[in-house]
Amino acid sequence: MSRRSSRADVLEDRPPPVIRVTQYDQVSSWMITIFAGLLALCLIVLMIWVSNRLPKAPEPVPVELLELPGGVEDGSPDETLRVDSPEPERADASEAEAVSEQTEVESVLEAAVELSDSAAQQVQQQFDVGVQSTGKPGSAKGTGKRALGFGPGTSGFPREQRWFVRFGDRASVEEYAKQLDFFKIELGALLPDGRLAYVTRLSTDAPAVRYVQTGANEKRLYMTWQGGERRGADGELFKKAGIDVQPETPVFHFYPPELETRLAQLEKEYRNKPVSQIRRTYFSVEPSGQGYQLRVSRQLFNQ
Repeated sequence: MSRRSSRADVLEDRPPPVIRVTQYDQVSSWMITIFAGLLALCLIVLMIWVSNRLPKAPEPVPVELLELPGGVEDGSPDETLRVDSPEPERADASEAEAVSEQTEVESVLEAAVELSDSAAQQVQQQFDVGVQSTGKPGSAKGTGKRALGFGPGTSGFPREQRWFVRFGDRASVEEYAKQLDFFKIELGALLPDGRLAYVTRLSTDAPAVRYVQTGANEKRLYMTWQGGERRGADGELFKKAGIDVQPETPVFHFYPPELETRLAQLEKEYRNKPVSQIRRTYFSVEPSGQGYQLRVSRQLFNQ
């Protein structure tokens, strides 16, 4: 007679469960260990790099280059108005340190000068107050001839006559307006009624416009057109601002002081020549990253 096996007997016949580490577990643990080690090594290298970084170099302080140009356009580039004297050259030469209080009057007869075969002798009496100089006699180099340049001061041409800035003729009007806004150049037009109109934010749909009755308080460097095709683009920008500019209307570009200083630095760094020897400096506008930059394209020097 057969005997029915119970559920307990079946369970007793099953082998007990076995828990062990498989090959997959071993590979996974090694991969996790290697990844954690590489991560820790990267963090250590990053900390070493940060701790050994050189401090940021201080930005150079902008230096304003001052000029006192002067002279005449047909002058000599190597001349000044200083006159040589027989005295030796001194760095601290002066006319006088103190003036004596003693005053004398003496008569001096000049020799007769023969003006022509029939000229008569002339005698001229001069008076010398006899002020005695107690200064340091000396001289400075020069011949007394007028120097090459324009206006009073030392030799050379002023910036507004020496600098020429060229904007790209092939760029669109919108691109040209972005260039002016980038350099913070303000357009100006002298209207027939005598007012001066200023226009800024040229690349926007509604440029900002302001009017003044006189330009007497304007101290910024300004440029006017000497050629090129951009004169018509200025007319379009004024038209967008609601100002009717005729071809004969004077148009100006007003440069901010920081841009003028930058142009002076670029001019000096191009050939490292004294400004008194530079006749013309030509700048060009070029793209640079997300903006634009000015570059010296060429220079002309006094011969």
